[in-house]
Amino acid sequence: MIALREYLTVPGLRSAAVLAALLCAVSAPWPARPAQAQPSIVGGDGASTATSPWVVALTTDSDTFFCGGTLVAPDKVVTAAHCVTESAATGAVLRKSPASLRVVAGRTDLRRTGEGVQARVSSVWVNPGFRDVSSGSDVAVLTLSGALPYRPLPLVETGDTASYRPGVKATVLGWGRTGEDEPASSTLRSVVVPIVADDVCAREESDFRADSMVCAGYQEGGRDACSGDSGGPMVVDGRLVGVVSWGDGCARAGKPGVYTRLSRYRDAVAAQLRP
Repeated sequence: MIALREYLTVPGLRSAAVLAALLCAVSAPWPARPAQAQPSIVGGDGASTATSPWVVALTTDSDTFFCGGTLVAPDKVVTAAHCVTESAATGAVLRKSPASLRVVAGRTDLRRTGEGVQARVSSVWVNPGFRDVSSGSDVAVLTLSGALPYRPLPLVETGDTASYRPGVKATVLGWGRTGEDEPASSTLRSVVVPIVADDVCAREESDFRADSMVCAGYQEGGRDACSGDSGGPMVVDGRLVGVVSWGDGCARAGKPGVYTRLSRYRDAVAAQLRP
């Protein structure tokens, strides 16, 4: 069962219809979770927009938080396509109205509305190949009505493979749930998860596509993105390499989180950053 990592106010959104299966002994090994890691983003730590000024929150025009994003230019935000689209009765994918969207930057605690900047969105670009998260292409770019006074995060380079090697540690940030049945966090959190080999991910997630997606997580579970973290950044070596997309539950054993492989779409995204 695919569960989007977009935050909705429906309890248990990430709960799957069946229990996640554990890896069998013949499966390729995953990285072991550090013994000191505490299940508690899930199993993560507190983070700050002071040190990660490029991470932003997406809200509705009535200030309801629903997704994350990454400032990649003073007036451009990368997020997940499923965060800013909706399906029509005909099955077509429609972009949400820019007027209905807001981007909040520089606000570690979303309850402190007097901090940071809330920006309006002037246009929404969605990767033309996007239909749903299982088909890939889950990436979008928001153009803001003005430049934000925060440091952007550089994009991964086209053709980069080193950032996606199994075992590479990636940092994921967001204001999402701290557990499948837990509420969203009002303060920014981060979690470090290792990249999982494509063949392992393909066995555990039937909708995984290695050309457009990348998996990360621990075999034992315990650390992962969750509902509300959709659209947020996956960072390796100071570059945006992925976008939180979907998963089977949150932090379940044998069920890594799935992210948009941004190197696949880097040129298309970079084209949206030009004046």
